[in-house]
Amino acid sequence: MAKITVGMSAPDWQLPDTSGQLVTLQQFQGQWVVLYFYPKDDTPGCTAEACAFRDNYEAFQTAGAVVIGVSGDDTPSHERFKSKYNLPFILVSDANNQLRRTYGVPATFGLIPGRVTYVIDPQGVVRLVFDSQFDFRAHVDKALAVIKATP
Repeated sequence: MAKITVGMSAPDWQLPDTSGQLVTLQQFQGQWVVLYFYPKDDTPGCTAEACAFRDNYEAFQTAGAVVIGVSGDDTPSHERFKSKYNLPFILVSDANNQLRRTYGVPATFGLIPGRVTYVIDPQGVVRLVFDSQFDFRAHVDKALAVIKATP
């Protein structure tokens, strides 16, 4: 499994969102993208992280960033999760974990899908890789800091 690191070009991908429409990284070229991988919809940690992104969504928009959450849950699960917590950003379904493997997102304890956030600049270069299974809020704070610090 390759591992995407800071300074590398982010690999493109194509996955369905909550409505079943295919979303690609390429369609956001010219914008900042916060691509965050999380273990599972509607679990305590994942809900805390998603709500932190929701609560700071306006700051991401102001900074010109798109937020995209990725997990192996199917699109109906994502739709319920998005609706229940009024999540304003994109959730995509990586049902076969191919994108997780492409980016090299590790599993915690070899079992739990990892929680890793990638910040991708408008040219498609990875500017942050933050891996923390338990510091949910830091994913938001670190992503915003990198975007705001770059002219």
